[in-house]
Amino acid sequence: MTGLALEDTRASAAYDELLDVQGLPRQEFKALTDFLHKMTAEQLIHRQKEVHLCIREMGISFTVYSEGENIDREWPFDLIPRLISLKEWRHTRIGLIQRLKALNHFIDDIYNRQEILAEGIIPEYVIQQSKGFRPQCLGISPAFGAWANICGSDLVRDASGEFYVLEDNLRVPSGVSYMLENRKVMKRIFPEVFEHQDILPNSDYPNRLRQLMCEMAPTNASNPTLVVLTPGVYNSAYFEHSYLAQQMGAYLVEGQDLLVQDDFLYMKTVAGLQKVDAVYRRVDDEFLDPQVFRKDSMLGVAGLMQVWKKGHVALINAPGAGVADDKVVYAYVPEMIRYYLNETPLIHSVPTYLCVDEDQRAYVLDHLQDLVVKPACESGGYGMLIGPHSEAHERQAFRKAILDNPRNYIAQPTLQLSTVPTLCENTLQPRHVDLRPFILQAASHYVTEGGLTRVALREGSLVVNSSQGGGSKDTWILDTGEI
Repeated sequence: MTGLALEDTRASAAYDELLDVQGLPRQEFKALTDFLHKMTAEQLIHRQKEVHLCIREMGISFTVYSEGENIDREWPFDLIPRLISLKEWRHTRIGLIQRLKALNHFIDDIYNRQEILAEGIIPEYVIQQSKGFRPQCLGISPAFGAWANICGSDLVRDASGEFYVLEDNLRVPSGVSYMLENRKVMKRIFPEVFEHQDILPNSDYPNRLRQLMCEMAPTNASNPTLVVLTPGVYNSAYFEHSYLAQQMGAYLVEGQDLLVQDDFLYMKTVAGLQKVDAVYRRVDDEFLDPQVFRKDSMLGVAGLMQVWKKGHVALINAPGAGVADDKVVYAYVPEMIRYYLNETPLIHSVPTYLCVDEDQRAYVLDHLQDLVVKPACESGGYGMLIGPHSEAHERQAFRKAILDNPRNYIAQPTLQLSTVPTLCENTLQPRHVDLRPFILQAASHYVTEGGLTRVALREGSLVVNSSQGGGSKDTWILDTGEI
């Protein structure tokens, strides 16, 4: 069997990230494409099998829910990396920091002065009707004004290859552990490539996260105690919770392991109670404190919000940060950047139609077959309508849902996401991808070198979520010597 043909991996109308319009390797990535051309199909397929063995050996898994059961599955991973030049990434990195700065200004403003509402830049009803707005957080300002300390902004390319922000994830964004493990797998499978390519490392994320938690901890904490609060082993992201706790040298705890006493948070240990200074919480707001949110919650800690309000513990991300996770609020991020930073957005948002607006709603209802319709506060790719791939009965159901609750829906053009060659059925085929870099904010900012590339493994699919048949790739930021 001869080598697999890269020239056959371009999809019509989509931007191919490895090949140009003539089907030739992009010059900055020629070294990798030359390497792939030298490999026979048997060699590449053999290495993909080694990937599966490596993932099983390392225990990399994720959990899906099916018919009331939790099912652990092997992490789906493709061995053809996704390449981005350092020259392009420098600009992207600055744009992501700009965006998170503005979002944190916005969240702090909403829970304090509300100037952006008073000046009419964002209508008040957008916040009042947001599922992520927490009145319990009014009057609070975390250290450095950083509510969303960790943000996972999903990036996509349009047909010209330009990056757009598709959405911002500011509640409990997940996926960074898979980004880190993907790199470990690739180093084991392709060690010779790493010897000859200048690929920027991404392994410092756990240290950066630990540093962030220490910065956010109360100022009187000289050697802060850090914990990762998990809902437990049945949570779909439990692998990540335990992984990050281990990598940071933090304690992995559940709500029952913590208690509030005299307005401080403590962890129960065999040696007695130990004061906790910072909590990386992977529990949603409504389950965080049964005295303030859901009274039936068994996942959080009674009294935790009071400890946080008094400044005796840091919560990463802060409760209430989800107000900026609302997809209706997303439509106003460019205005936030101009308002709070007096800057032009460096990365564009995807054009967004707000169904709560009468004229925009009429356009959406007339073009359901062409648009992607999303509920305002869902995640994971659930509850969406992808117009060009939809059936008439699905569009009719969404029409009714929009008319019943227009505030809950937005619509966007169906982007022809860029593609990267992917090994499917023993051949290289084009598959659509997105990218989730992780941005940190406390006293300073940090952006991962690349991020988690998610790939739609089903032919023609635009849904990249692992819970719905998607997979992932390692993301290489290549220093090609360009300035």
